[in-house]
Amino acid sequence: MAFWIHLAAAKHPERIAIEGPERSLTYDELSSTAIAAAGALQRLGAGSGERVALALAAPEEFVIALHGCMLAGATAVPIDLRLTDSERSARLAGASVTVSEPLRGAPPARPAAYGGDPLTTVMHTSGTTAAPKPVVLVHGNWLASALGSAVALGLDPAERWLCPMPLTHVGGLSIPIRSAIYATTAVVHGRFDTEAVLSELMDSTRRITTVSLVPTMLARLLDAGLKNPPTLRWALLGGGAIPEPLLERAHAAGVPVAPSYGMTEACSQIATFGWPLPGVEIRTSGGEPGEVIVRGPMVSVGAVADDGWLHTGDLGRFDDRSRLHIVGRISDTIVTGGENVAPAEVEAVLLEHPAVADVAVHGRADREWGDAVVATVVLRDGMRVATDALREHCAARLASFKVPKEFRFKQRLPRTQSGKLLRRELS
Repeated sequence: MAFWIHLAAAKHPERIAIEGPERSLTYDELSSTAIAAAGALQRLGAGSGERVALALAAPEEFVIALHGCMLAGATAVPIDLRLTDSERSARLAGASVTVSEPLRGAPPARPAAYGGDPLTTVMHTSGTTAAPKPVVLVHGNWLASALGSAVALGLDPAERWLCPMPLTHVGGLSIPIRSAIYATTAVVHGRFDTEAVLSELMDSTRRITTVSLVPTMLARLLDAGLKNPPTLRWALLGGGAIPEPLLERAHAAGVPVAPSYGMTEACSQIATFGWPLPGVEIRTSGGEPGEVIVRGPMVSVGAVADDGWLHTGDLGRFDDRSRLHIVGRISDTIVTGGENVAPAEVEAVLLEHPAVADVAVHGRADREWGDAVVATVVLRDGMRVATDALREHCAARLASFKVPKEFRFKQRLPRTQSGKLLRRELS
């Protein structure tokens, strides 16, 4: 089979493939170092079909090892170095080799054997509503995702896609993989730092054309002064419910946002601007809003139910232009006094208040109501607000049963490394 980095190296050997914190590699360099990494893996006993845990801090070395796994016929299992020992052990299950140092060596002594559509990665879900689960993604899943994304966003031959997310998260890992398929450049930070990302986006000499963000990242960048980034085509925004006030702020600041919906089981992107990527079918089950169900070539076979669909656990509806709108998670729905409340709807209203920087809405067991609606609020620096003022703000915009019965205040909300809210830690 044709490998993405070999094809990219043949077409654009001198083009930068990976630009990381420590060094940059051209496609010619990435191709040769990945071949050496594949040889090192084979000598470690990681051949075709074996799982290899990648526990590397440097993004550049992580990407080399990732492509080395592909060339060796092994399956990469990204490991978040921030995990506890018990969490890491769960992800290491089934891995024959753990790579924690840069892979160096000679080319493979024997070519890798492939059958069918080779397994590329085992990713783990974010674990925002339950324990993280493994998701097996094959070569064809990643390829379909990359091609669909290119159609949805367009593709600049001089694309420089900034990745400020961890490569252990599907939204982060998709960037160097897509860039290899496109033969374009991935600028990989490996972690989010507001000032570093702001500097990249506002410096025209850096020529960043696309960046992947979650809503909290975009909010922090806007707070820090992001305005009219000179070379940015799209800020691909996903990883959770996207508040309308945030989109309005971004539009006013001249930031071109491409709202996206996706999940680990589908290689990140499923729909952009509300419309499914090419080849993807999306429906809602059980009415509108109903559970979003998905099928298409980027969906992991192991995540598909007996009816042939991926049942996402998300609540969604379609507007009059057939665009998908995510309302929230089924598991997050609060049942109060017999009425259903979607936390995302209440959060969007509270984020319209000028004193609110961040918010999470969740349920609390209550004898009278079954569940009481609770809002945990993070205030903007130097601002104060009375709970009665927040309650009145909500009452003017929401049905009475949706208005939080309790407000709590915190310095920050619990989030994953990629910025997703850990709502279960607040209830």
